Amino acid sequence: MPTTSSFAIDVPDSLLARARAGERSAFEQLYRWFERPVFTLALRMCGDREEAAEVLQDTMLKVLGRVAEFRGCGAGGEGSPFWAWLRQIAVNESLMRLRSRRCHGEVAIDDEQALEDLAPPPPAAADAAQLQRALAQLPPVTRSVLWLYHAEGYTHEEIAALMQRTASFSKSQLARGSRRLRLLLEPDSGDGEVARSSVIAGVATFEVRHA
Repeated sequence: MPTTSSFAIDVPDSLLARARAGERSAFEQLYRWFERPVFTLALRMCGDREEAAEVLQDTMLKVLGRVAEFRGCGAGGEGSPFWAWLRQIAVNESLMRLRSRRCHGEVAIDDEQALEDLAPPPPAAADAAQLQRALAQLPPVTRSVLWLYHAEGYTHEEIAALMQRTASFSKSQLARGSRRLRLLLEPDSGDGEVARSSVIAGVATFEVRHA
């Protein structure tokens, strides 16, 4: 199972009520709580600190403008927690930038492919700096799928919906990204089995140490 999202922060209803009422200090507290996870997600998806800062700004401005629309979980548990709602806005803002790059020919999205080249994920032994350099070498869309799946806990079906693709596209990107990441981190390694949890541990380590 993918790791727990760094966005998973329990926001008190009283704080949300104050934010809905337009209380500045309440929104400032929300900003402080979610600044790091939003920036980290945007950086991993966009691969650029300036763009990540812009995604953070746009995300929080939209949260400020729409917080009154958030209704939270119902009595029966339906709906999403506030952090999931905010994360969805951050993901959408990041994907909008990737789509904009694609329209200008700056991002190439690989075609769907069969999963016969599925390779084991990289080891957890890589340090955070190594992982950062390796992630930066992946295509933006491949890196985004890997991050959304392993660090944020999205399913392939959810990623497919976000990217307007198919679940098999998400799976192929994850397989390709895991294979490339493992080769970048362990260029001289063999093809022996490596536990799936190793890539999760590596991404989680990077997330904690390099927001």
